[in-house]
Amino acid sequence: MPGGPRHRARELALKVLFQLEHSPEDDPGEALAYHASDVRTTPSTLAFAEELVRGVTEHRSQLDDAIQAASTNWRVDQMGRVDRIVLRMAVYEIAVARKTPVRAAINESIELAKTFGGEESGRFVNGILGKVAATAAP
Repeated sequence: MPGGPRHRARELALKVLFQLEHSPEDDPGEALAYHASDVRTTPSTLAFAEELVRGVTEHRSQLDDAIQAASTNWRVDQMGRVDRIVLRMAVYEIAVARKTPVRAAINESIELAKTFGGEESGRFVNGILGKVAATAAP
């Protein structure tokens, strides 16, 4: 449900991961606390955002490998920053955490990409995640 607590957690995680990609020396916990103070954040929303930030940070190499394997025309480092971060979060949810239904993770990611990325971001993210989901099936 766009606008629901998990959607808000993903938006929060996206902001934090965007900051951390630009300034990797920043502390993830401090960045999360800073961005969470900007919005009304419930404990469960904050906990899910923290899980996403931690998961993407800890598994970044594995996530990038999965994204790269699914991308035929773009290297991960050539992708737009928002697209790359949205993809990392979704691949973490789909292939590592495996707590979120695949379709929900993909739909949420498409919405984030449309909102925060470029004109073609939604389609781009959908295409990559479709391939990742096909290879990540249990």
